[in-house]
Amino acid sequence: MCNFDALDDATKQLLSEQLGAFADAFGSRHAFLSFLEAIRQAKPHPLNAKNSQAHFPQGVIRWNKAIFPETLTLLQKIRINESKQGNLFPAPEDKSYKKVLNLVRTLAPLAITIETKESGKTLQLKPFERIDATTTRLDPFFDAVFFCAVETVKKVLAYTKA
Repeated sequence: MCNFDALDDATKQLLSEQLGAFADAFGSRHAFLSFLEAIRQAKPHPLNAKNSQAHFPQGVIRWNKAIFPETLTLLQKIRINESKQGNLFPAPEDKSYKKVLNLVRTLAPLAITIETKESGKTLQLKPFERIDATTTRLDPFFDAVFFCAVETVKKVLAYTKA
């Protein structure tokens, strides 16, 4: 999702509508973007919190499993290749295949809950979406909340088909 310009118009429109509805659950798109900026400014990354929760002025993020810094670093690394090949997994003969497989197995049961303060709604996130037996991608909402640049998310929210 972070490589928004490379997507076709139908996918851009769908992502824009879905992310818009997700952002509106925060009470406003401005509140959602402020939430994303707070996540980007947090050091270390909020998902590395030992108590599996992170508090921000716009809401609270909770998850059910500890995420180690090495796991998060590997996830950030492989998500860059995902946009090029359409899959988190490298080729099976690649040296990093087993590491990626173990990462997906480790994080697949992860359930993230975002409780918004302004609207009082609770949103659920999963890190991956499984396309088929050999293809797995990062969930676009998970990617938008934790990794994509705020400017990219603004572009997705503002997209209108020309």
